[in-house]
Amino acid sequence: MKKRLKFLGSTMVVLAMALNLAACGSGGSPGNAAEPDGSSTPNASDVKNDGIELKQFTLVGVRDAQISSQQIIADKKGYFKEEGLEVTSQLIESGPDIGPMVAGGSAPISIQTNFMDIILKSNNVGVKIVAPLAQIAGTQAVVGGKHLELKSAKDLEGKTIGVPNGADVVIAIDNMAKELGVDAKKIKYVNLAPSDAVTALEKGDIDAMAAWEPFITKAIQGGGKFLFSGTKSELPDKQGDVNWMSVHTTIQVTDDFLKKNPNTIKAVLRALNKATDFINNNREEAIKILSPELRLTEAELTEIMNRNVYSMEVNDNYLNDSNGEAVGSYLKSVGNIRELQDPKSYHDLSLLKEVAPELVKAELK
Repeated sequence: MKKRLKFLGSTMVVLAMALNLAACGSGGSPGNAAEPDGSSTPNASDVKNDGIELKQFTLVGVRDAQISSQQIIADKKGYFKEEGLEVTSQLIESGPDIGPMVAGGSAPISIQTNFMDIILKSNNVGVKIVAPLAQIAGTQAVVGGKHLELKSAKDLEGKTIGVPNGADVVIAIDNMAKELGVDAKKIKYVNLAPSDAVTALEKGDIDAMAAWEPFITKAIQGGGKFLFSGTKSELPDKQGDVNWMSVHTTIQVTDDFLKKNPNTIKAVLRALNKATDFINNNREEAIKILSPELRLTEAELTEIMNRNVYSMEVNDNYLNDSNGEAVGSYLKSVGNIRELQDPKSYHDLSLLKEVAPELVKAELK
């Protein structure tokens, strides 16, 4: 668990530096013989009569309930096989590693976040999001210590929050401050890794911590009080749903993989759509399947998954909030991109529209 670093909340400057190196010609991992399209050149036996171009390939994700729940379910429930695919589901421990893998050619089809795609595109890596999978801003949250007392959000001024440098949850903090009249400049930040922040919060060394799951749930289990996330607030002067941050898990493919394997991608999307329905309609069973794979207790996983919204729907919230100028401006301000990126340049939702047109309720402008 100590190594469960994620793309969200990590210092993405490190990722951007790695991408620069990868984009300059570094290859995949040592010993990885995969071609940029995700496999060695397929033989005729690899191409199914139903039009699937590539039967066997590796789908890279993260051992994380926010990122790869649908991927795991599609694997364990046999949804990939139902679609004529033999998918090797590779779950890595450190989410930031996927960006350099994509840039280097060893992860032509992967599951991560839309933030990663913005950074990849800014480094001239040809990649396209082919579908969203989940709204995960609810797992980006702030937890107060057991002795923290707030009469209003403004009482956060002067308080100390433990948070990793460059953590995206700061977007939620800044938007909360704007809406509730808090002077964000008066909040004191201490650079702490999430696991260290949990310990510091329990000891009373900091007033609050800002991080992501599973550390939010662990902090609450240790006596902390949930204050707010990107989508929910329990602050004294703001209760209920909020829109202080929007970030989505997405499935993305390299431009080369997209060009060569459109029917393969459509089969993957159908399998993930089945998995999404299963998670939403059979949550208890899904948790039993996911718990050992994610190395979390069922109780912990229940809390975490309840903070996520598992949906492949392309709506205005996804297009406007998670891909708009606010996110781009933040990434630019912390040095992860040089210029704002056009969402059309890192999206291709045409295959999702073919597979499940009812899910595409908004169009990129």
